[in-house]
Amino acid sequence: MNKTLFLSRLQRERDQFEGLLNRVGFSRRLTMKGVSGQLTAKDLLADVLLHEQFIADRLSEILEGETYAPSSSFTALENFQIHYGYPDFESPLHEKDNPNLFALEPYKNIEFDEIVAQELAVYSNILDAFEKMTHHQCLDHDLFHRIAEHTYRPYRRVISAIQRWLKKIASEPK
Repeated sequence: MNKTLFLSRLQRERDQFEGLLNRVGFSRRLTMKGVSGQLTAKDLLADVLLHEQFIADRLSEILEGETYAPSSSFTALENFQIHYGYPDFESPLHEKDNPNLFALEPYKNIEFDEIVAQELAVYSNILDAFEKMTHHQCLDHDLFHRIAEHTYRPYRRVISAIQRWLKKIASEPK
């Protein structure tokens, strides 16, 4: 894959994600529980933000010549989250398929619009950092895969959860 194709794919996925969030936001259902377990659409957006912040920080480290190593012990995993405020998503010890409720807790009292603003800024940081990467850096650090894992794959999970939830609440008797 090359950077141009990857950015095109990322933007298509991003457009679908933003379109669905706009639809849910327009209907004022962002803070209704039950989208995924007891989580709201706002909680799921905060989870996307955490994933994007994780990869934005790793991209910054690559540009600065720093090396990231996934946490290999539970103590290191806990210390990573305490230090960064989000889980070490690439650690083999991290539970991959469920949002980390502890990491989402700080976002409970933040307005949806503020989470959106933070998420947009982090997404922009990802794009800016990725643009600065050479093709060899992308290959050496498996960035096409890693960025996808922390951007459009979470978008897809959120889209799927919200669409299931919207169908469910549409079919419930009024």
